[in-house]
Amino acid sequence: MSGNRRSVFITGGTGYMGQRLISRLLERGHEVRALVRHGSEKRLPGGCTPILGNALDGTSYADKIAPADTFVQLIGVAHPSPAKAAEFRQIDLPSGLGAVAAAKSAGIRHFVYLSVAHPAPMMHAYIAVRSECETAIQAAGLNATILRPWYVLGPGHWWPYLLLPMYKIAELLPGTRDGAQRLGLVTLEQMTSALTFAVENPVSGRCIVSVPEIRSAKA
Repeated sequence: MSGNRRSVFITGGTGYMGQRLISRLLERGHEVRALVRHGSEKRLPGGCTPILGNALDGTSYADKIAPADTFVQLIGVAHPSPAKAAEFRQIDLPSGLGAVAAAKSAGIRHFVYLSVAHPAPMMHAYIAVRSECETAIQAAGLNATILRPWYVLGPGHWWPYLLLPMYKIAELLPGTRDGAQRLGLVTLEQMTSALTFAVENPVSGRCIVSVPEIRSAKA
């Protein structure tokens, strides 16, 4: 990567997307450090530097972010559903707000946030929490890329493939096309590529990456 090499700090690095993103970034020559709880260090891909801290308390790791120039926030409740509204506020919200504050104090130049597609006819509590974090990013004045997928297909997440015929029909009809595209399905590989592209292409201001852009991102 030569002059484009990034120093990246990631939260959620041992998760569904985090492990794959870290491996991709390391393959492409970036320096990666990831926040982990004590005992979880071995779940990180080889070559990634573990940073001990509590994802729900930004002050526990704020002074360990440097020398990173890029912060990627991936923490979130696994398998989100409407039944997990309380968990969203207990995990997603404090981790997101804490990450924003920590990144701001560390002088991060580019913040990458995994949000969710909205508006949508369901998952209101999930969307509300992610929207609060987006608002905090803007209020902090951080340069940020915000990705808004709806559902990510991958290992353990295959059942929505059954919905693809319905999506195809909805995308053809003018009255439902916008919603079908905004709330479309993306693959884990597409998300990994989109996140990698975001890391490698920092923005000035705020950039929203919706489902069509996630699908087309190449890194």
